[in-house]
Amino acid sequence: MKGVAETFAPELAGTRRLVIGIGEFAVSNRPGDLIVTHALGSCIAVCVFDPRAGVAGMLHFLLPEASINPDRARQQPGVFADTGIPLLFEAAYQYGLSRKRAIVTLVGGAEMTLQTGSTFGTGRRNALAAKNVLWRAGVFVSGQEVGGTDARTLYLSVADGRMEVHNGQSYKEL
Repeated sequence: MKGVAETFAPELAGTRRLVIGIGEFAVSNRPGDLIVTHALGSCIAVCVFDPRAGVAGMLHFLLPEASINPDRARQQPGVFADTGIPLLFEAAYQYGLSRKRAIVTLVGGAEMTLQTGSTFGTGRRNALAAKNVLWRAGVFVSGQEVGGTDARTLYLSVADGRMEVHNGQSYKEL
């Protein structure tokens, strides 16, 4: 499998990687930055990019609603769609992101099967929650790579908003 530096433009070979985990987000306006998250199973990565402002951001959230665990939501608001997505946008606005120009993409939301063969439908619920939060904020989802049963790794280039989704066997550019 090609490495990110090989598949993205050669000028990104020396990039700074901003790696985010579950419940975390990153926003940058440095063209050399690459925002990365690993192991997107039922989780969703919400990616934003404003080409005019040159700002990109990504949130990796775990669950749809903070009401599931209010104590955790207070300590880690990025874990939940309804508290994490607004935080991502607030941070991106500080870098010059415009809601009207924002290109928003959702990645993840797989249905991870338990050993018993059942699923909880968390991936589907997460994707719906993200779309609902964004819709209520007047933000249009431009693209998505959600569903399925494979975990994904996602790379977002701050330079041009390009994304690569890797599932362990192949990759897709968004």
